[in-house]
Amino acid sequence: MQKSTSKSLYLYGKHVVAMAVQNPRRRILEIYATKETAAEMNLPQNIPVHPADRKFLDSLVGQGAVHQGVVAKCEPLSPVDLKEFIKGVKDKDKCLIIVLDQVTDPHNIGAIMRSAVAFNASAIIMPEAGAPSESGTLAKSASGATELIPVIRVSNLVHAMDMLKKAEFWCVGLDGYAKDYITDRKLPKKCVLILGAEDGMRRLTMENCDMVVKLPMNSAIESLNVSNAAAVAMYEWNRG
Repeated sequence: MQKSTSKSLYLYGKHVVAMAVQNPRRRILEIYATKETAAEMNLPQNIPVHPADRKFLDSLVGQGAVHQGVVAKCEPLSPVDLKEFIKGVKDKDKCLIIVLDQVTDPHNIGAIMRSAVAFNASAIIMPEAGAPSESGTLAKSASGATELIPVIRVSNLVHAMDMLKKAEFWCVGLDGYAKDYITDRKLPKKCVLILGAEDGMRRLTMENCDMVVKLPMNSAIESLNVSNAAAVAMYEWNRG
């Protein structure tokens, strides 16, 4: 398990650390790297870089973590305020926001973040309670996307949806039992795409959606993993 304090965390892997170094919003305290990896990555001189062997790096991030010879000790990214975010995007003609309702697996969230960047989403919204905090595991699963897309944590998802509706966004829920296929509905250009975990969205979340759709898929498969479903839905919105 990754070790960290409330004020710092460890990011690991060449691409993840390189992306963190390039992010002006990220404060990196120090980097531990093998001699070979440090030379290969050409790490910045304004950040302390400590030589370390793989056994020491394993002790920082856990046995089995694919650190590729480099670990960065960082501060978590500063929180993003929903009101301020809405001010910045309310005048956009086309904008996609992803809402995750009770999605708790950091591997799934990381994969969703990567797809969100690939398909031009502007932010991911998650509840403050229950959703995992920023971590090396999440960042590794996102393959650096944690540095590219803001994550907004809110105390109440339904209230957040209401705020977005007032900014002329439409809330679209994805649910396997919906009547309409996503391909049969014209997705709004200003779209809030809401996804739930294995049990789907919570009742109040679903009731506050403007429309609920499902993916067209072979009936032999009951459902897709949430990260796969998110990628398909984001692609469908992005091509519209």
